[in-house]
Amino acid sequence: MVRRPSRYSAIAPAERLPAWLRMPIGNASELERVQAVVKQQRLHTICEEGRCPNRGECYANGTATFLLGGPICTRSCAFCQVEKGEAPSPVDGAEAERVAGAVINLGLRYVVLTAVARDDLSDHGAGLFTATMAAIRQRNPLVAIEVLTPDFWGGQRDEASAVQAQRQRLASVLAAEPACFNHNLETVQRLQGEVRRGATYERSLALLAAARELAPPIPTKSGLMLGLGETREEVVEALADLRRVGCQRLTLGQYLRPSLAHIPVARYWSPAEFGQLGAIAREMGFEQVRSGPLVRSSYHAGEERN
Repeated sequence: MVRRPSRYSAIAPAERLPAWLRMPIGNASELERVQAVVKQQRLHTICEEGRCPNRGECYANGTATFLLGGPICTRSCAFCQVEKGEAPSPVDGAEAERVAGAVINLGLRYVVLTAVARDDLSDHGAGLFTATMAAIRQRNPLVAIEVLTPDFWGGQRDEASAVQAQRQRLASVLAAEPACFNHNLETVQRLQGEVRRGATYERSLALLAAARELAPPIPTKSGLMLGLGETREEVVEALADLRRVGCQRLTLGQYLRPSLAHIPVARYWSPAEFGQLGAIAREMGFEQVRSGPLVRSSYHAGEERN
């Protein structure tokens, strides 16, 4: 049975949506074309599931983010639009081939693969990524593939075994040589427990550090949502922590409440504030920075690729 957080339902929005966030979707023809193919192939994209405001622009630029493992996540993060449930559908063995077919059909040049958390699987979904990368490359080896993964954590009785299993799952994904490895920190350390249920700040940093250790040539990337109650100082501290583990690419965007069942927006950061944080990130040494109210994890992902 699908479960959604409900304790936020009585909390009204703090303020009206600012003008800089009230933007048209644009590129309607490309939006409709991609939606038709995705529906026909019985696939899911985080662009649609998460109602990304940039999806028309990304589709027109030959980029899309596919959601692997079905539409139901085993975790209950307070910010996420994706449906939640303890018993997702069985893994669809034909999903990888259908994603590959959609990539070719749409003429995509840069693909981002993400997935719901599948804590019910022995490999926590690592095989979903490797199988889909292989299927895409068999059709067109020139398509660049970025992966945006969950933390691959859990299933072991003790911490040491869990760390080892996480590294093995991560290593299998990196062995497929994605163009970029992305894992989102999502928010500052203080807010992790409320925002990311089932994940932790330290585990995410450790995963990014392990990716740099296991596959130095593959760039690492992470992102934060702003507007959940964090301070500027906490954001800068999180950026410093990401740089400490060698993270090279960064996205900063405004959190937008998907529904009244989700955690409310504490405040809307202005475009000028995003610009200032982007400048700080570049000074810290991030090689690629996307910072703005409408920026999402995959926004302009295909640019500045290695």
